[in-house]
Amino acid sequence: MAVNRDPILKRCRSLDIDPSHLGVFKESKRTPNRRRGKMSEYGIQLREKQRAKFIYGVQEKPFRTYFEKAVKMKGITGENLLVMLESRLDNVVYRMGLATTRREARQLVTHSHYTVNGKKVNIPSYQVKPGDVIAVKEKSQSSPKFKEIKEMQVGIPAWLSVDRDKLKGEVLKRPERGDIDTPIEEHLIVELYSK
Repeated sequence: MAVNRDPILKRCRSLDIDPSHLGVFKESKRTPNRRRGKMSEYGIQLREKQRAKFIYGVQEKPFRTYFEKAVKMKGITGENLLVMLESRLDNVVYRMGLATTRREARQLVTHSHYTVNGKKVNIPSYQVKPGDVIAVKEKSQSSPKFKEIKEMQVGIPAWLSVDRDKLKGEVLKRPERGDIDTPIEEHLIVELYSK
């Protein structure tokens, strides 16, 4: 499994992303490099795709697969793509506040710290559905990491409900475009792949 090991702040600076969207609350001391000249249309579309891939921690091949599935689904392709990325187990764990960053969520999922509907799931790309209950395994709840997570205060999206004391949450409905606060202009990604 490929892992993105790029320094977060450096990559955020190059893609013009606020690090808080990744769960990182640090500020880069460097000023962003401003390019001379205007970026081409292709460059703008490519950067948007790179931003989406970096925020959700997805490599090129799986991202392309998500796009192909989004094209076949009913509705707007770009919105379908974002909903599928938002419905990944690692992202849902992060959105519920059961991990501090998406990268940490991915690692904790891979190390089998979570269950979905009572069954162990260690696949970060697992697509959650409305009604799924995601919980921290009982064995893992006593670890210092999860005690620290239990005391964190995070904003929970409307499509999820979380019980912080029990370290579990439920997916109430599929996320809609209005529920997704990620700064991505998905129509640019659709235009890029449509060429």
